[in-house]
Amino acid sequence: MRSGSLRLRLVAGGIVAILVALTIAGGGLILLFERHVTRGLADDLEVHLKELLSGVDFDQTGSLIVGQSPADPRFSDPLSGLYWQVADDRGQLLRSRSLWDSTLSLPLDEPSVGEVHHHELVGPAKAHVLVAERRVFLTIEHQRVPVRIAVAADLARVSAAVSAFTKDIAAALVLLALVLAVATSIQVGLGLRPLDALRRGVAEIRSGRSQHLPAEVPAEVRPLVEEVNALLDAQEREIERSRSRAADLAHGLKTPLAALAADAARLRERGEQTIAQDIEAVGDAMSRHVDRELARARVRGAVRQGDVHSTPLGPLVRSLIATLSRTPSGRHISFESHVTDDVQVSLDRTDLAEVLGNLLENAARHAAGRVRIGAGPGGSVVIEDDGGGIMPAQWPRVLERGVRLDERGQGSGLGLAIVQDVLSAYGWRLDLAESELGGLKATVAPAGG
Repeated sequence: MRSGSLRLRLVAGGIVAILVALTIAGGGLILLFERHVTRGLADDLEVHLKELLSGVDFDQTGSLIVGQSPADPRFSDPLSGLYWQVADDRGQLLRSRSLWDSTLSLPLDEPSVGEVHHHELVGPAKAHVLVAERRVFLTIEHQRVPVRIAVAADLARVSAAVSAFTKDIAAALVLLALVLAVATSIQVGLGLRPLDALRRGVAEIRSGRSQHLPAEVPAEVRPLVEEVNALLDAQEREIERSRSRAADLAHGLKTPLAALAADAARLRERGEQTIAQDIEAVGDAMSRHVDRELARARVRGAVRQGDVHSTPLGPLVRSLIATLSRTPSGRHISFESHVTDDVQVSLDRTDLAEVLGNLLENAARHAAGRVRIGAGPGGSVVIEDDGGGIMPAQWPRVLERGVRLDERGQGSGLGLAIVQDVLSAYGWRLDLAESELGGLKATVAPAGG
């Protein structure tokens, strides 16, 4: 994917959204897991608290005792992470063996009778502990004495569980991110597929194989397709009107040109040879302009409609040679045809005749005595002459409209330029090179050939 690509932007945006969402989700899951583990630890402390509460009492001397310690053996191991402590307001204090020589520094708090309070504070060995505390009243000598009972657990267990959970969920989230990134790429590809279809449709329109974009597209793209097709229809109508006006103009000029040719013939009969010749030259040039405009208008229409053409090359070449042999420039030329009847060229016969006629006429005009025409590879046509040729530096110039290197001869200088117009309409090209005969070699070939 290239920079600036819509696909790249969508995929990158999707991946960023996935990473942000998974990061938030991961943080939320870790927080919920920590709360869940802490809540479970608090529930366990309340169970130990009830067990401890059942054994707290005063003996006959009024001393505070714990008749039965909680059964968990960790209460007997020093600094095991599980502790209990019992104290009254007379200064008596009992504690589990696990507290060793330390005590739980409970905050100033007076929970209601039967109510359990939870605290987080610093415990033995500066460990962070969770404390569950409850206050009860015991009776001694008809006097009610408040007693604070507390059970604590080291929160390192919670931290270890959260750390292990974080590692596990991080690996799972990375795998999930990869899967979602691939899914996003596939989803973007499927979403942009209609645009690829539109691109192919435009390419087919440009090549003349289709007139409109395909109508079978998703609903989101259909308005764009309808607008483009409407634009194409409007453009086609405008082109058709322009072609019709050009054809009408060309046809309108043919009658005055015919009258001008008749006037030139009458002048020639009177002996006005110079004036007649000048008028005939101007009339011929204008007639060629008209004929070529008609040809170009017809070519654009035919190619626009996507017509498929194929012309046998041999018969057409023989017909063109027979015609040129009767012209002043072709009478002294030996035309050599190396084309067999089975050779086909994928151009309309009239358009191919326009192209080859111009090239053969130019070759005959500049040849010393030989013009050769043959079929090349890939359906190409090659025309060569034995004239003086053209310098390679001047080849691009002779293809420009209206340029003539030989100002002494007749012609408008439009021949090769119009040949290029016809060929480009079909997707063909004209190449110039040096001929083995000594003159110019002109090759007509498909653009991709």
